[in-house]
Amino acid sequence: MPSLEEKIRDRSAHVAVIGLGYVGLPLALGFARAGFHVTGVEVNAEKVALLSQGRSYIEDIPAEALAPYVTSGHLRATTDYDVLRQADAVFICVPTPYDAQRAPDLSDVRSAAESIRPRLQRGQLIVLQSTTYPGTTEEVVQPILEQSGLKAGVDFYLAFSPERIDPGNKDWSAYNTPKVVGGLTPECTRLACDLLSQMGAPVCPVSSTRAAEMTKLLENIFRAVNIALVNELALLAERMGIDFWEVIAAARTKPFGFMPFYPGAGVGGHCIPVDPYYLSWKAREYDFYTKFIELAAEVNQAMPYHVVDLLCQALSAHGRGLQGAWVLVLGVAFKPNVEDPRNSPAERVIELLLGRGAQVRYHDPHVPRFRVGGDVFYRPSVTLESVPLSDEELAAADAVLIVTGHRAVDYARVVERARLVVDCCNATGALPRDEKVVRLGAPLPR
Repeated sequence: MPSLEEKIRDRSAHVAVIGLGYVGLPLALGFARAGFHVTGVEVNAEKVALLSQGRSYIEDIPAEALAPYVTSGHLRATTDYDVLRQADAVFICVPTPYDAQRAPDLSDVRSAAESIRPRLQRGQLIVLQSTTYPGTTEEVVQPILEQSGLKAGVDFYLAFSPERIDPGNKDWSAYNTPKVVGGLTPECTRLACDLLSQMGAPVCPVSSTRAAEMTKLLENIFRAVNIALVNELALLAERMGIDFWEVIAAARTKPFGFMPFYPGAGVGGHCIPVDPYYLSWKAREYDFYTKFIELAAEVNQAMPYHVVDLLCQALSAHGRGLQGAWVLVLGVAFKPNVEDPRNSPAERVIELLLGRGAQVRYHDPHVPRFRVGGDVFYRPSVTLESVPLSDEELAAADAVLIVTGHRAVDYARVVERARLVVDCCNATGALPRDEKVVRLGAPLPR
């Protein structure tokens, strides 16, 4: 019987991916493109039905890129975990959110490991890709899998390789972004590297699963801290009457020692708002307090409150209070030009507006429905639907609040038709200055 190494080399290895979301589906498609037969295991039966028809539910993966591999049989999806018995390698790509107290919620990781355990086979490779704190692979996944009676590093291989998916990025994908790999043993690392390298991207081995887990946190905490820095400086610039967007544009002309980050209504997505808390939570086990990281999170979390205050100030200057005001929010996705609303700062902004008595509607060409509330910030749970961006909608609003600046929106038309615009992301920055446009991080119009 051929070894796992031989199956990887001739691409006869059967790859299984648990979780076919923003991380799992690109990974599954990447292996299928490389010539492997891939089975995705997904609890959502609707997603399985769509994939079985060659249809995609992720904007970054068009149906025409997916369908040929479904038709050829290289990629299929199922809700049946028993397919794991026939897999040579299993990737865990499930969500790792935090709870209401911002402690790690690893319930999906545990559930995936418990689903693998009764189906675990000798010689299988198990790779965790979900972002998490250092120690998760060894302290959570390994003990669950070893309840099968098989020993990690001896009877089966175990590794961690962090996902590096950037929704909406056309240049870097699962197929060409370098991959970091840390295994439980050198052999685990080598086999995981061999398999992931088949997709064509460079692979960077590190000494342990903990080093690989920490690598992912460093990447995202780096971004969170720098975003907090520019958010704080943007608030200062407002008070000082300086256009901070102009300052960033000037600073980025320096060809070394500077990387631009941009202020906004907060941070969103599945990584940047979450990952710092994973490390802060784990650090307390070592009597260590990540003050710098927690301060950055505090700054970023305060931005939705500042946005609402800025809106109140702008409305007041136009003789209108927030209570009963009609506010049209533009953009609720967590970043421009994507369909992903997870942890979007727009959620907190809208909750605060509703809590203060404003009437809120929103438009987002990528997000047809958006759920807010059901928490301490706004008790009722509300599902809003995107409204058409008509001239009538713009003219009827007491204020248009731009939270996320999508390319598909004509901001010149927005400024022309609206009575008041509060721009949190400099979407109107290239337009001629207009006294009815208030920009976060810039002087108030006079």
